[in-house]
Amino acid sequence: MSLISLLIALAAERSLSASSWQFKTYYQYWSNWLLKKDLLTKCWQSQVGVLSFIFIPVLCVYGLLLVVDDGLLHLVLSTLVLIVCFGSVATRQTYKHYLQAAFRGELTTCQFYHSQLSQDKNLPKMAFGETLIWLNYRYYIAIMLFFVFFGAPGAVFYRLLTTLIEQPEWHNKADEGEALTEQESVVVQVEQNTYQSCQRLLFWLDCLPVRLVSFAYMLVGHFSNALAVWLENLFDINKAPHFILAEVAHKSEDKMIAVEDCTTQTCALVQLAKRTVLL
Repeated sequence: MSLISLLIALAAERSLSASSWQFKTYYQYWSNWLLKKDLLTKCWQSQVGVLSFIFIPVLCVYGLLLVVDDGLLHLVLSTLVLIVCFGSVATRQTYKHYLQAAFRGELTTCQFYHSQLSQDKNLPKMAFGETLIWLNYRYYIAIMLFFVFFGAPGAVFYRLLTTLIEQPEWHNKADEGEALTEQESVVVQVEQNTYQSCQRLLFWLDCLPVRLVSFAYMLVGHFSNALAVWLENLFDINKAPHFILAEVAHKSEDKMIAVEDCTTQTCALVQLAKRTVLL
């Protein structure tokens, strides 16, 4: 059943680009509803509040699927949830704009799209191809794994947590501290602590899946080239998951690329990511 849902969702996701099929739409509905009830700010000020923000939709999805007795209807609902959780139209559009600018030789524009994507997704400094590798993991492969092991509620949980981490209100408040009163600064500090707790949770959730996915990258790429890097990072729990995935991906797709070439490596890594998703 999970395999059928995955195949249908992957086939349908790219053609369903309307806002009603985008996870961000429902995330905004949920956030705006809490905002109207004056509950959103309270959610950000404690770990319990953030967990409530995440688990209430997850429990709603779990409860809906629990009361469905018909196997076909259960499959349909699970697949619809999976389609919504998959992908990011904005990321795909940025990738297309980056390639168009690169083919025109507009390196400054390429840097702009690269910086914009990193800032929008709250990512550390990485090459553009590495950024796409990581976002492919976050928006597709990790959701697939959580769906297989925990069903549609698991996919919703992971996507909610990653979307929460990406929100600008989290990583912009640290820069606003100087303009705030002492009481407001305390509130911002509490929210920043909560945000860091969410990051740590996501770090540990990604530890095992990233190592499994990086092994899959080796299977569809150059296994012997990447094996040493994969073994070196296998038990290194201090290294960030996105660095592990990027290192193994680079070794799995080992090509000699000119320094001024900003398209070949990016396209090669994207193709490698697509093969990994199919695997």
